[in-house]
Amino acid sequence: MNHSYKRWACALLALVLMALLSCAALVWAVDPCLYFRIPADGKAVFFNERYQNAGLARNLPADTVLLGTSMVANYRASHVAEVFGGTAVKLTVPDGYLGEFDAVLGQAFSRHTPKRVLFGLDINILTRDEGGVTGALPDYLYDENPMNDVKYLLNRDALYYSAYTLLEKARGAAQILDDAYTWDAGTWWNHMTALENYERPDTAGETLPETAYLANVEGHVNTILSWAQTHPSTEFDVFFPPYSILYWDKTARLGETDAVFSALDAAVKALLAGNSAHNLRVFFLPAATEITGNLDYYCDYIHHSGDAADKALHLLQAGDFEVTGVEAWTEMLHNWRQFVVHYDYDQLWTDAYWWKWNIDHGAPIVWKSENE
Repeated sequence: MNHSYKRWACALLALVLMALLSCAALVWAVDPCLYFRIPADGKAVFFNERYQNAGLARNLPADTVLLGTSMVANYRASHVAEVFGGTAVKLTVPDGYLGEFDAVLGQAFSRHTPKRVLFGLDINILTRDEGGVTGALPDYLYDENPMNDVKYLLNRDALYYSAYTLLEKARGAAQILDDAYTWDAGTWWNHMTALENYERPDTAGETLPETAYLANVEGHVNTILSWAQTHPSTEFDVFFPPYSILYWDKTARLGETDAVFSALDAAVKALLAGNSAHNLRVFFLPAATEITGNLDYYCDYIHHSGDAADKALHLLQAGDFEVTGVEAWTEMLHNWRQFVVHYDYDQLWTDAYWWKWNIDHGAPIVWKSENE
Protein backbone atom coordinates (compact mmCIF):
# COMPACT_ATOMS: atom_id res chain seq x y z
CA MET A 1 0.00 0.00 0.00
CA ASN A 2 2.81 2.39 0.94
CA HIS A 3 4.72 1.41 -2.21
CA SER A 4 1.69 2.17 -4.40
CA TYR A 5 1.27 5.58 -2.75
CA LYS A 6 4.89 6.49 -3.44
CA ARG A 7 4.53 5.50 -7.09
CA TRP A 8 1.35 7.57 -7.37
CA ALA A 9 3.02 10.58 -5.74
CA CYS A 10 6.08 10.30 -8.00
CA ALA A 11 3.87 10.02 -11.08
CA LEU A 12 1.87 13.07 -10.03
CA LEU A 13 5.04 15.04 -9.35
CA ALA A 14 6.42 14.03 -12.74
CA LEU A 15 3.22 15.19 -14.45
CA VAL A 16 3.31 18.52 -12.63
CA LEU A 17 6.97 19.04 -13.55
CA MET A 18 6.26 18.13 -17.17
CA ALA A 19 3.36 20.60 -17.25
CA LEU A 20 5.51 23.35 -15.77
CA LEU A 21 8.37 22.62 -18.15
CA SER A 22 5.95 22.61 -21.09
CA CYS A 23 4.53 25.98 -20.05
CA ALA A 24 8.02 27.41 -19.57
CA ALA A 25 9.14 26.03 -22.93
CA LEU A 26 6.12 27.55 -24.67
CA VAL A 27 6.67 30.98 -23.11
CA TRP A 28 10.41 30.83 -23.91
CA ALA A 29 9.78 29.79 -27.53
CA VAL A 30 7.03 32.34 -28.20
CA ASP A 31 8.50 35.03 -25.93
CA PRO A 32 5.40 37.25 -26.11
CA CYS A 33 7.05 40.02 -24.10
CA LEU A 34 10.12 40.07 -26.40
CA TYR A 35 12.20 39.62 -23.27
CA PHE A 36 14.75 37.18 -24.66
CA ARG A 37 14.83 38.19 -28.30
CA ILE A 38 13.31 40.31 -31.05
CA PRO A 39 11.61 38.19 -33.78
CA ALA A 40 13.94 37.49 -36.68
CA ASP A 41 11.41 38.80 -39.21
CA GLY A 42 11.09 42.11 -37.35
CA LYS A 43 7.37 41.58 -36.72
CA ALA A 44 5.65 41.12 -33.38
CA VAL A 45 2.24 41.13 -31.73
CA PHE A 46 2.01 44.24 -29.57
CA PHE A 47 -0.47 44.10 -26.73
CA ASN A 48 0.86 45.77 -23.56
CA GLU A 49 3.64 48.34 -23.29
CA ARG A 50 4.31 47.69 -19.62
CA TYR A 51 5.00 44.02 -20.32
CA GLN A 52 6.89 44.46 -23.59
CA ASN A 53 8.98 47.59 -22.98
CA ALA A 54 11.55 45.65 -20.98
CA GLY A 55 12.31 43.45 -23.98
CA LEU A 56 12.31 46.34 -26.44
CA ALA A 57 14.66 48.32 -24.20
CA ARG A 58 17.01 45.36 -23.65
CA ASN A 59 17.10 43.99 -27.16
CA LEU A 60 16.92 47.08 -29.38
CA PRO A 61 20.06 49.13 -28.63
CA ALA A 62 19.65 52.54 -30.21
CA ASP A 63 21.36 55.88 -30.53
CA THR A 64 18.15 57.71 -29.60
CA VAL A 65 15.56 56.54 -27.07
CA LEU A 66 12.13 58.18 -27.24
CA LEU A 67 10.34 57.88 -23.92
CA GLY A 68 6.86 59.06 -23.03
CA THR A 69 3.17 58.39 -22.51
CA SER A 70 0.46 57.90 -25.12
CA MET A 71 1.39 61.42 -26.24
CA VAL A 72 4.36 59.92 -28.10
CA ALA A 73 2.60 56.74 -29.23
CA ASN A 74 2.18 58.03 -32.78
CA TYR A 75 5.85 58.90 -33.17
CA ARG A 76 7.68 56.29 -35.23
CA ALA A 77 11.20 55.16 -34.45
CA SER A 78 12.13 55.35 -38.14
CA HIS A 79 11.15 59.04 -38.20
CA VAL A 80 13.14 59.72 -35.03
CA ALA A 81 16.16 58.05 -36.63
CA GLU A 82 15.66 60.01 -39.84
CA VAL A 83 15.54 63.34 -38.02
CA PHE A 84 18.32 62.74 -35.47
CA GLY A 85 20.46 60.21 -37.33
CA GLY A 86 21.57 56.75 -36.26
CA THR A 87 19.08 54.27 -34.82
CA ALA A 88 16.09 54.83 -32.54
CA VAL A 89 13.64 52.99 -30.32
CA LYS A 90 10.31 54.18 -28.91
CA LEU A 91 9.32 53.18 -25.37
CA THR A 92 5.84 54.34 -24.33
CA VAL A 93 4.07 53.88 -21.01
CA PRO A 94 0.44 54.99 -21.40
CA ASP A 95 -0.63 57.17 -18.50
CA GLY A 96 2.78 56.38 -17.03
CA TYR A 97 4.31 57.52 -13.78
CA LEU A 98 7.87 58.76 -13.34
CA GLY A 99 8.74 55.63 -11.37
CA GLU A 100 7.68 53.50 -14.33
CA PHE A 101 9.70 55.58 -16.77
CA ASP A 102 12.66 55.21 -14.43
CA ALA A 103 12.39 51.41 -14.61
CA VAL A 104 12.03 51.40 -18.40
CA LEU A 105 14.97 53.72 -18.90
CA GLY A 106 17.06 51.60 -16.55
CA GLN A 107 16.55 48.64 -18.88
CA ALA A 108 17.60 50.71 -21.89
CA PHE A 109 20.86 51.67 -20.18
CA SER A 110 21.48 48.13 -18.87
CA ARG A 111 22.68 46.89 -22.27
CA HIS A 112 23.63 50.01 -24.22
CA THR A 113 24.32 53.69 -23.58
CA PRO A 114 22.28 55.80 -26.03
CA LYS A 115 23.57 59.10 -27.32
CA ARG A 116 20.25 60.83 -26.70
CA VAL A 117 17.04 60.37 -24.71
CA LEU A 118 13.96 62.29 -25.82
CA PHE A 119 11.52 62.39 -22.91
CA GLY A 120 8.00 63.70 -23.41
CA LEU A 121 7.12 65.10 -19.99
CA ASP A 122 3.34 65.47 -19.93
CA ILE A 123 2.03 68.33 -17.85
CA ASN A 124 -0.58 65.91 -16.50
CA ILE A 125 2.19 63.54 -15.38
CA LEU A 126 4.31 66.36 -13.95
CA THR A 127 1.55 67.63 -11.70
CA ARG A 128 0.07 64.44 -10.31
CA ASP A 129 0.94 62.45 -7.20
CA GLU A 130 3.27 59.49 -7.74
CA GLY A 131 1.33 57.66 -5.03
CA GLY A 132 -1.31 56.69 -7.58
CA VAL A 133 0.99 54.24 -9.37
CA THR A 134 -0.31 50.67 -9.51
CA GLY A 135 1.47 47.33 -9.75
CA ALA A 136 0.78 47.10 -13.49
CA LEU A 137 4.50 47.18 -14.33
CA PRO A 138 5.87 43.62 -13.85
CA ASP A 139 8.94 44.23 -11.71
CA TYR A 140 10.47 40.83 -12.50
CA LEU A 141 11.01 41.94 -16.10
CA TYR A 142 12.82 45.12 -15.11
CA ASP A 143 15.36 43.99 -12.53
CA GLU A 144 18.82 42.52 -13.14
CA ASN A 145 18.19 39.30 -11.20
CA PRO A 146 18.21 36.38 -13.70
CA MET A 147 16.56 34.16 -11.10
CA ASN A 148 13.42 36.24 -11.48
CA ASP A 149 13.10 35.11 -15.11
CA VAL A 150 11.25 32.08 -13.77
CA LYS A 151 8.43 34.45 -12.84
CA TYR A 152 8.09 35.19 -16.55
CA LEU A 153 8.46 31.61 -17.77
CA LEU A 154 6.01 30.24 -15.21
CA ASN A 155 3.41 32.95 -15.32
CA ARG A 156 -0.29 32.73 -16.06
CA ASP A 157 -0.35 36.05 -17.90
CA ALA A 158 2.72 35.12 -19.96
CA LEU A 159 1.11 31.80 -20.88
CA TYR A 160 -2.06 33.58 -21.95
CA TYR A 161 -0.11 36.14 -23.99
CA SER A 162 1.84 33.30 -25.63
CA ALA A 163 -1.37 31.70 -26.84
CA TYR A 164 -2.68 35.10 -27.92
CA THR A 165 0.52 35.84 -29.83
CA LEU A 166 0.37 32.52 -31.68
CA LEU A 167 -3.26 33.11 -32.67
CA GLU A 168 -2.60 36.68 -33.82
CA LYS A 169 0.40 35.61 -35.88
CA ALA A 170 -1.63 32.80 -37.42
CA ARG A 171 -4.16 35.29 -38.73
CA GLY A 172 -1.46 37.63 -39.99
CA ALA A 173 -1.95 40.36 -37.37
CA ALA A 174 1.73 40.82 -36.45
CA GLN A 175 3.09 44.35 -36.95
CA ILE A 176 6.47 45.73 -37.87
CA LEU A 177 8.38 47.27 -34.98
CA ASP A 178 7.94 50.76 -36.40
CA ASP A 179 4.16 50.54 -35.94
CA ALA A 180 4.33 49.36 -32.34
CA TYR A 181 1.50 50.88 -30.28
CA THR A 182 0.62 53.47 -32.92
CA TRP A 183 -3.06 54.21 -33.39
CA ASP A 184 -3.14 57.18 -35.73
CA ALA A 185 -4.06 55.18 -38.85
CA GLY A 186 -7.60 54.45 -37.70
CA THR A 187 -8.35 57.88 -36.28
CA TRP A 188 -9.87 60.91 -37.99
CA TRP A 189 -7.63 63.81 -37.05
CA ASN A 190 -9.87 66.81 -37.47
CA HIS A 191 -11.05 69.78 -35.44
CA MET A 192 -14.57 68.34 -35.47
CA THR A 193 -13.33 65.13 -33.84
CA ALA A 194 -11.25 67.09 -31.35
CA LEU A 195 -14.21 69.20 -30.28
CA GLU A 196 -16.59 66.23 -30.17
CA ASN A 197 -14.23 64.28 -27.92
CA TYR A 198 -13.56 67.24 -25.64
CA GLU A 199 -15.96 67.40 -22.72
CA ARG A 200 -15.86 71.09 -21.92
CA PRO A 201 -16.21 71.44 -18.14
CA ASP A 202 -18.37 73.96 -16.39
CA THR A 203 -16.53 76.96 -14.99
CA ALA A 204 -15.29 76.20 -11.49
CA GLY A 205 -16.31 78.44 -8.64
CA GLU A 206 -12.93 78.22 -6.93
CA THR A 207 -9.32 78.62 -8.05
CA LEU A 208 -6.73 75.99 -7.20
CA PRO A 209 -3.85 77.43 -5.13
CA GLU A 210 -0.60 78.13 -6.97
CA THR A 211 1.25 75.70 -4.70
CA ALA A 212 -1.11 72.77 -5.29
CA TYR A 213 1.27 70.74 -7.45
CA LEU A 214 4.69 71.88 -6.24
CA ALA A 215 5.35 68.90 -3.95
CA ASN A 216 4.67 66.49 -6.82
CA VAL A 217 6.85 68.50 -9.19
CA GLU A 218 9.86 68.34 -6.89
CA GLY A 219 9.91 64.55 -6.79
CA HIS A 220 9.46 64.20 -10.53
CA VAL A 221 12.20 66.70 -11.34
CA ASN A 222 14.61 64.93 -8.99
CA THR A 223 14.03 61.67 -10.87
CA ILE A 224 14.77 63.31 -14.23
CA LEU A 225 17.88 65.03 -12.89
CA SER A 226 19.13 61.71 -11.55
CA TRP A 227 19.05 60.31 -15.10
CA ALA A 228 21.21 63.11 -16.44
CA GLN A 229 23.62 62.96 -13.53
CA THR A 230 23.98 59.16 -13.68
CA HIS A 231 24.58 59.14 -17.44
CA PRO A 232 26.67 62.25 -18.22
CA SER A 233 27.63 61.05 -21.72
CA THR A 234 23.99 60.96 -22.84
CA GLU A 235 22.04 64.06 -23.90
CA PHE A 236 18.60 64.28 -22.29
CA ASP A 237 16.09 66.37 -24.23
CA VAL A 238 13.06 66.89 -22.00
CA PHE A 239 10.11 68.31 -23.89
CA PHE A 240 6.60 69.22 -22.85
CA PRO A 241 4.32 67.65 -25.49
CA PRO A 242 2.21 69.99 -27.61
CA TYR A 243 -1.19 69.77 -25.93
CA SER A 244 -3.81 71.52 -28.03
CA ILE A 245 -5.27 74.89 -27.16
CA LEU A 246 -8.27 73.02 -25.75
CA TYR A 247 -6.14 71.86 -22.82
CA TRP A 248 -5.69 75.44 -21.73
CA ASP A 249 -9.42 76.08 -22.04
CA LYS A 250 -10.02 73.12 -19.75
CA THR A 251 -7.35 74.30 -17.32
CA ALA A 252 -8.91 77.77 -17.12
CA ARG A 253 -12.46 76.50 -16.67
CA LEU A 254 -11.35 74.19 -13.86
CA GLY A 255 -9.59 77.06 -12.10
CA GLU A 256 -6.18 75.39 -12.44
CA THR A 257 -4.31 77.97 -14.54
CA ASP A 258 -2.32 79.48 -11.64
CA ALA A 259 -1.38 76.04 -10.28
CA VAL A 260 -0.31 74.67 -13.68
CA PHE A 261 1.82 77.69 -14.56
CA SER A 262 3.40 77.65 -11.12
CA ALA A 263 4.24 73.95 -11.56
CA LEU A 264 5.75 74.54 -15.00
CA ASP A 265 7.81 77.44 -13.72
CA ALA A 266 9.14 75.46 -10.77
CA ALA A 267 9.91 72.38 -12.88
CA VAL A 268 11.83 74.16 -15.61
CA LYS A 269 13.83 76.32 -13.20
CA ALA A 270 14.75 73.24 -11.16
CA LEU A 271 15.82 71.34 -14.29
CA LEU A 272 17.99 74.25 -15.39
CA ALA A 273 19.52 74.67 -11.95
CA GLY A 274 20.21 70.96 -11.52
CA ASN A 275 21.85 70.47 -14.90
CA SER A 276 25.27 69.92 -13.34
CA ALA A 277 26.49 67.62 -16.12
CA HIS A 278 25.35 70.10 -18.78
CA ASN A 279 23.68 67.31 -20.72
CA LEU A 280 20.02 68.24 -20.24
CA ARG A 281 17.92 70.46 -22.50
CA VAL A 282 14.30 71.60 -22.02
CA PHE A 283 11.78 72.36 -24.77
CA PHE A 284 8.34 73.93 -24.35
CA LEU A 285 6.34 72.69 -27.34
CA PRO A 286 2.91 73.87 -26.13
CA ALA A 287 4.01 77.27 -27.45
CA ALA A 288 4.38 75.82 -30.96
CA THR A 289 1.08 77.29 -32.12
CA GLU A 290 1.53 75.96 -35.65
CA ILE A 291 0.69 72.62 -33.99
CA THR A 292 -1.26 73.43 -30.83
CA GLY A 293 -3.42 76.07 -32.46
CA ASN A 294 -4.49 73.80 -35.32
CA LEU A 295 -7.14 71.39 -34.06
CA ASP A 296 -6.96 69.42 -37.31
CA TYR A 297 -3.93 67.71 -35.78
CA TYR A 298 -5.97 66.39 -32.84
CA CYS A 299 -8.61 63.81 -31.97
CA ASP A 300 -9.28 65.18 -28.48
CA TYR A 301 -7.88 67.97 -26.33
CA ILE A 302 -4.32 66.61 -26.07
CA HIS A 303 -3.54 63.68 -28.40
CA HIS A 304 -2.10 64.63 -31.77
CA SER A 305 -1.47 62.84 -35.06
CA GLY A 306 1.65 61.32 -36.56
CA ASP A 307 1.94 64.34 -38.87
CA ALA A 308 2.10 66.62 -35.85
CA ALA A 309 4.63 64.25 -34.28
CA ASP A 310 6.92 64.68 -37.28
CA LYS A 311 6.64 68.45 -36.99
CA ALA A 312 7.48 68.23 -33.29
CA LEU A 313 10.57 66.09 -34.01
CA HIS A 314 11.89 68.66 -36.48
CA LEU A 315 11.29 71.45 -33.95
CA LEU A 316 13.31 69.53 -31.37
CA GLN A 317 16.12 68.80 -33.80
CA ALA A 318 16.27 72.46 -34.85
CA GLY A 319 16.36 73.65 -31.24
CA ASP A 320 13.11 75.60 -31.58
CA PHE A 321 11.25 76.43 -28.36
CA GLU A 322 14.27 75.43 -26.29
CA VAL A 323 14.57 77.04 -22.88
CA THR A 324 18.06 78.50 -22.90
CA GLY A 325 18.09 80.03 -19.44
CA VAL A 326 16.01 81.37 -16.58
CA GLU A 327 15.57 84.81 -18.13
CA ALA A 328 14.49 83.36 -21.48
CA TRP A 329 12.14 80.96 -19.70
CA THR A 330 10.51 83.73 -17.68
CA GLU A 331 9.78 85.64 -20.86
CA MET A 332 8.58 82.54 -22.74
CA LEU A 333 6.23 81.48 -19.94
CA HIS A 334 4.89 85.01 -19.52
CA ASN A 335 4.15 85.33 -23.23
CA TRP A 336 2.47 81.94 -23.31
CA ARG A 337 0.35 82.77 -20.30
CA GLN A 338 -0.80 85.98 -21.91
CA PHE A 339 -1.67 84.05 -25.05
CA VAL A 340 -3.79 81.34 -23.38
CA VAL A 341 -5.44 83.64 -20.86
CA HIS A 342 -6.65 86.04 -23.56
CA TYR A 343 -7.41 83.42 -26.21
CA ASP A 344 -11.00 83.47 -27.51
CA TYR A 345 -11.99 79.88 -26.79
CA ASP A 346 -15.71 80.45 -27.31
CA GLN A 347 -15.15 81.19 -31.00
CA LEU A 348 -14.26 77.52 -31.52
CA TRP A 349 -17.95 76.69 -31.14
CA THR A 350 -19.37 79.46 -33.35
CA ASP A 351 -20.82 79.15 -36.84
CA ALA A 352 -18.22 81.59 -38.12
CA TYR A 353 -15.43 79.26 -37.07
CA TRP A 354 -17.03 76.32 -38.89
CA TRP A 355 -17.61 78.42 -42.00
CA LYS A 356 -13.99 79.50 -42.07
CA TRP A 357 -12.78 75.92 -41.63
CA ASN A 358 -14.95 74.67 -44.49
CA ILE A 359 -13.78 77.45 -46.80
CA ASP A 360 -10.12 76.89 -45.87
CA HIS A 361 -10.51 73.20 -46.65
CA GLY A 362 -12.06 73.70 -50.06
CA ALA A 363 -15.70 73.04 -49.31
CA PRO A 364 -17.97 74.40 -52.07
CA ILE A 365 -19.97 77.48 -51.19
CA VAL A 366 -23.61 77.32 -52.24
CA TRP A 367 -25.48 80.62 -52.18
CA LYS A 368 -29.24 80.47 -51.86
CA SER A 369 -31.47 82.98 -53.61
CA GLU A 370 -33.98 84.98 -51.65
CA ASN A 371 -36.81 82.90 -53.14
CA GLU A 372 -35.46 79.62 -51.81
